[in-house]
Amino acid sequence: MMKVSLVCFTRMGFETMKKKFMCMLMAAAMTLSMAACGSKGDDANTDANTDGTETSDVQTFKLGSSGPLTGDAAIYGMAVVQGAELAVNEINASDSKIKFEFQKQDDEADGEKAVNAYNTMMDNGMQVLVGPTTTGASIAVADVCYNDRTFMLTPSASSTDVTAGKDNVFQVCFTDPNQGVGAADYMAENFAGAKVAVIYRNDDAYSQGIRDTFVKEATDKGAFEVVYEGTFTNDTASDFSVQLAGAQNAGADLVFLPIYYQPASIIFSQAKAMGYAPTFFGVDGMDGILTMPGFDASLAEGLMLMTPFSATDEANQAFVDAYTAAYGTEPNQFAADAYDGVYIVKAALEAAGCTADMSNEEICDALVSAMTSLKFTGLTGTDMTWNAEGQVSKAPTAYVVKDGQYVKG
Repeated sequence: MMKVSLVCFTRMGFETMKKKFMCMLMAAAMTLSMAACGSKGDDANTDANTDGTETSDVQTFKLGSSGPLTGDAAIYGMAVVQGAELAVNEINASDSKIKFEFQKQDDEADGEKAVNAYNTMMDNGMQVLVGPTTTGASIAVADVCYNDRTFMLTPSASSTDVTAGKDNVFQVCFTDPNQGVGAADYMAENFAGAKVAVIYRNDDAYSQGIRDTFVKEATDKGAFEVVYEGTFTNDTASDFSVQLAGAQNAGADLVFLPIYYQPASIIFSQAKAMGYAPTFFGVDGMDGILTMPGFDASLAEGLMLMTPFSATDEANQAFVDAYTAAYGTEPNQFAADAYDGVYIVKAALEAAGCTADMSNEEICDALVSAMTSLKFTGLTGTDMTWNAEGQVSKAPTAYVVKDGQYVKG
């Protein structure tokens, strides 16, 4: 009995030990497997976030933009935020180590509302501003950005008042003096002996600034004569019969319009109604008139304007196609300026070695240093550079409207 019991015990013990050993092997295997999985997961986490889209060295910055998204100047504001958004989407879809979170605000082209829009975006964590769109709004916001030490790059505000005395405010579009000089140079070369009238808005820094430089250059060159000047304000921008009659009576065969497209559209219509058909010459604020809702584009036939961008230029077709596909309309110069603006910020962030965890002031100071040594080629200029005053160096190009398209003049 004892022997049998011992044999039974031995067999039972062996089976028990065998089971325990197998369990230990299985547990060890599972532990190794989990460790391997854990190791692989840890490696993956150094390469990607939980959504699998970003690597650990990707830096995501919070970018803001603003402009008039409603009102008379909405075509400009919408172009700016859409151009910026398109660039952000392209960058975020690429393998770039710089990414952006994008936000936008409507400032209605009003200084006070622009500051409110800026504050809203700052409350939402904005680190860099690509905006505002218009000159008046940009002047107001630039002062706040300077005090806050937030880096600001306006795509389209061209007055030197925007950047004056503010080391952290830069421009993408050429300045008002550049446009005034460029227009005078072009007229001196191509319209020597012409009698020129100027119609401008004297309560707008953009319009006044271009006019001032243009008239000075015209006087200095002496190649053509300014025979009439007519002014208007925002409140009187609905009837230009007096200004047009003055230009016509003075014998002006060329009318220079350093103004935005909205009042220009009324001028073209009223000039046709009174039988006055001079050559009209505009600046970059005229861009967008061909796609203005309700405007008869035939009225702009023969219009000349200074702008750094044309949607019909073959070199710009990839951008034009992408923008049109995304927003259902052809981009204007303002969209191209903002698109370039985002890529300029990206290039400056890379050059400065900025990281997303830096403070706004640290990012601002780093970008200020980077901008003055940056050289950038984009849709709106080749080898663009910036001086310490934030002004861009690039040349405007003259275009003429023919059959509803911009053609280099």
